[in-house]
Amino acid sequence: MSDKYDVIIIGGGPGGYVAAIRSAQLGLKTAVIEREHLGGICLNWGCIPTKALLRSAEIYGHMGYAESFGLSAEKFDFDIGKIVTRSRNVSGQLATGVGFLLKKNKVDVIWGEAKISKPGEVVVTQSQKPIEQPQNKPPKTSLGEGTYQASNIIVATGARPRVLPGIEPDGKLIWTYFDAMKPKTMPKSLVVMGSGAIGIEFASFYCSMGAEVTVVELMPQVMPVEDKEISKLAQKQLEKAGIKFLLEAKVTKVEKSAKSVSTHIELKDGSVEIIKSDRLISAVGVVGNSENLGLEALGVVMDRGIIKIDDFGRTNISGICAIGDVAGAPMLAHKAEHEGVICVEKIAGGSPHPMDKKMIPGCTYCNPQVASVGLTEDAAKDAGYKVKVGRFSFIGNGKAIALGEPDGMVKTVFDEKTGQLLGAHMVGAEVTELIQGYVVAMNLETTEEELIHTVFAHPTLSEMMHESVLDAYGRVIHK
Repeated sequence: MSDKYDVIIIGGGPGGYVAAIRSAQLGLKTAVIEREHLGGICLNWGCIPTKALLRSAEIYGHMGYAESFGLSAEKFDFDIGKIVTRSRNVSGQLATGVGFLLKKNKVDVIWGEAKISKPGEVVVTQSQKPIEQPQNKPPKTSLGEGTYQASNIIVATGARPRVLPGIEPDGKLIWTYFDAMKPKTMPKSLVVMGSGAIGIEFASFYCSMGAEVTVVELMPQVMPVEDKEISKLAQKQLEKAGIKFLLEAKVTKVEKSAKSVSTHIELKDGSVEIIKSDRLISAVGVVGNSENLGLEALGVVMDRGIIKIDDFGRTNISGICAIGDVAGAPMLAHKAEHEGVICVEKIAGGSPHPMDKKMIPGCTYCNPQVASVGLTEDAAKDAGYKVKVGRFSFIGNGKAIALGEPDGMVKTVFDEKTGQLLGAHMVGAEVTELIQGYVVAMNLETTEEELIHTVFAHPTLSEMMHESVLDAYGRVIHK
């Protein structure tokens, strides 16, 4: 079989399917090759199903405080099986929707394993993984094994959990996020290795559902990429909820028994603490899925499994591009989507703006939520800026108090010389929704003066964004 396309995209995750749709909109004949499930890790095993789990935990947590809202909720409990089922159904609904979007835009879906045999040619063989949502195949446009031609090939194969030697996940006692997302029973205790977004979200979920949780982090702070001040506030609230943190510590050894795991943890002072728990979650990062694609044989430049690209997703080999997690940090679905759009618009002969990675927001959906964009206070100072910093606490906001969510803070970092907004960092209720206001402001090159003169609706949580800006310039009202 030989079919000729303008663009073939290997991988149907957020980066891949969005790139495919945009490619088709631009009039390019397009196909997506997928070995397992449309929507990728994000829709099936990451962003979406974890938010469904965390929503269940949030509601369950609110039920415990019903009396403080003048409500009565006695003898409430949870069914972990039903919680997991709801999470999987949410994923299934969205993944099915991706299939219909591809069909609507006349994108061919090719099911199987892809290998680039030479520039402009992809060989597809039978998938070694079960196709989890065969209903996603758009009728009459689903193809399979064969050789396909394309002027442009985009690698969008994503990433997978990093595995540490001696601490290999077994799906029973040692979990990756795949396993942690579908527990058959609720563990009474667990240890989480890593306090990045994935680790903290699962720590928050299981703690909210009653498990005894310990988080082990190699770095000196929780959520190492976040602003130190925000990180400390988040840690304080997470500890208040019951999570124990061991910072500047590392797991050196794991011993498994029939129903539990003993984790040996080397602490900052060199001593070793052994924690026995029902489960251990390994959340120590991810690695790009760049193997077995034929890239090495073609001479595509890579660095530790990450494909090297330019501002438009192009590799050093003409006609071969890469986007998303496999093309490097930040490994976020929204970064992959935007990267895909930039890539295909360049292929189509357009003049897209290169992505500014400093303006990519990051969100962690623990309780409390954490969100940020741009430079932290320390990073701004290290870059040579003289900064003005504004802060505003949730306790000073009427909507936050009415919601029963008075703990948190909004922090803004400005260049004193120009008024440029360099970064914004938040911890508290719904900050993952609020952060986009600052992202838009940064993209529009908004200064402090324009933010100060912007009217924010009352009563809203967003008023704290305004107050934080005012605070940076000595004009805060409600503090």
